Amino acid sequence: MIRLLVALLVLVAAPSWARVVVDSAGRSVEVPERITRVLAAGPPASVLLYVLAPETMLGWSRAPRQPELTYLQPAVRGLPETGRLTGRGDTLNLERLIAEKPDIVVDFGTIADTYRSLADRVQAQSGIPYLLIDGSFAATPAALRLLGDVLGVMPRAEALARAAERIFADVDRTVAAMPAERRPRVYLARSMLGLETGSRGSINTEIIERVGAINVVEGLREKGGLVAVSPEQVLAWAPGVIITLDPAFADHARIDPVWRPVPAVAEGRIYLAPGLPFGFIDAPPSVNRLIGLTWLLHKLYPDKAAGNLRAEVRDFYRLFYQVDVTDPDLDRLLAGG
Repeated sequence: MIRLLVALLVLVAAPSWARVVVDSAGRSVEVPERITRVLAAGPPASVLLYVLAPETMLGWSRAPRQPELTYLQPAVRGLPETGRLTGRGDTLNLERLIAEKPDIVVDFGTIADTYRSLADRVQAQSGIPYLLIDGSFAATPAALRLLGDVLGVMPRAEALARAAERIFADVDRTVAAMPAERRPRVYLARSMLGLETGSRGSINTEIIERVGAINVVEGLREKGGLVAVSPEQVLAWAPGVIITLDPAFADHARIDPVWRPVPAVAEGRIYLAPGLPFGFIDAPPSVNRLIGLTWLLHKLYPDKAAGNLRAEVRDFYRLFYQVDVTDPDLDRLLAGG
């Protein structure tokens, strides 16, 4: 009888685990039956969590800035900045993490030994389940379904995953009909000087390759996938298109004699990617890149891309971000914010 009472007390005191989830890294993680408080380990996870279940967000890895607020649901605009556990400039320590009392931690990005070790260590030290979800572009539908299942929002996750698959299918149809000689050579210009970029195959530039273009930056590798280059290197690569995330660089490159000989500049093919509330190309490299694919199709293959870009952007924001974008706000967005 005493043994039975002790056993019952243990069961009452123990947390109620619903099941074991196998994350994208192959780790078996016990998660609670009901999840209402989720902490995103970095900006890509914040976006993934926002599109799936904004009501579970404890905060943003990076709090939204004023120009971004219009393009977000009112309920999440005032959430605090929690900092980040992963990536450049990690700012969230173990004490702060435990104090936030999340049901789970979610990281969305590259699956590598470094991130596995971090997840295992944080989970062991905090007792908080920590899920790693593959953030590679092709895995976006699977990522939506995996986290949607964990959070108990599968109808929404399935709707978003199918929308993602339709975007990929539209891209594939357009690119398949494009002769190899018409595939543009593209340079991604990050920062005000335009000299930070991503090497071919990096998470920051895989959207360029996914849309059938040729990333001219090849064979350079730095931690995090981003590399620093020189103007001479860009000139030698001779890209026919420059995609930039920075309006200051877009203005500067058009008048700078150093950049003028680059074919993309000389021929007027510098495209400023929209960035509200999240970047169309990366910044961060998350679910937001889906609408970037649509935008790139219209920029790189204007005579082949189907549909109306404005309507497609408006529909994407309504479905994924759950906001209705007005015409003036859409104009500002497509002008590069």
